[in-house]
Amino acid sequence: MRAEAKDVYQLALMEINREETRRRTEKELETARVYNKVGFVRKEIKNTPNYEPREHQGTNAISKPCEDVAVWNVDNEVRLKQAHERVQTGLRALKRVERQIIEMRYLEDEDVTDFQVYMELHLSERSYYRRKSGALYKMAFAMGLEVYITDETA
Repeated sequence: MRAEAKDVYQLALMEINREETRRRTEKELETARVYNKVGFVRKEIKNTPNYEPREHQGTNAISKPCEDVAVWNVDNEVRLKQAHERVQTGLRALKRVERQIIEMRYLEDEDVTDFQVYMELHLSERSYYRRKSGALYKMAFAMGLEVYITDETA
């Protein structure tokens, strides 16, 4: 048996850490929601001179605030765009009702509760939570955020 096929079979047999998978997926959804609402806010450098005398030894460290801010801006903008694209990929993997649940609960407004969502969608509480849970795990797999329980963590 090839090594790749063996790895796939081992992953299929491994148990998923459901709580950590759900937490990572919800964090990714929150990141995408903020990016959708606000966009990317660039950091700016602080060019205020400091006129206080400072007595210290030379560390040979060079402070490059302009470069540090530029790198931070580029890296974080790319990270946020990738998170948004992963969420869109995950949403495409869902059925219509599951997509509505995720969009209403996590992507539209910050203060929406589960109760409001299942009342608006005319679902029973049990049906809502079952579909929401299934949708979160489908998204986790589509986005590659699933967490497996290994022998070291068990």
